[in-house]
Amino acid sequence: MTFLASLIQYVVKLVIFVLIAIVGVMAGKKMRMNKDAKETAKDTLKE
Repeated sequence: MTFLASLIQYVVKLVIFVLIAIVGVMAGKKMRMNKDAKETAKDTLKE
């Protein structure tokens, strides 16, 4: 029973860390897309 409880605990931690990683990647992608859009708009105005 102790093994099963420990396994469940590790699986829950794994799921939480994976969700945090996914949110971080999505936030980074969104921030990068916003930065690229601003730079593109800035370059368009220069021309």
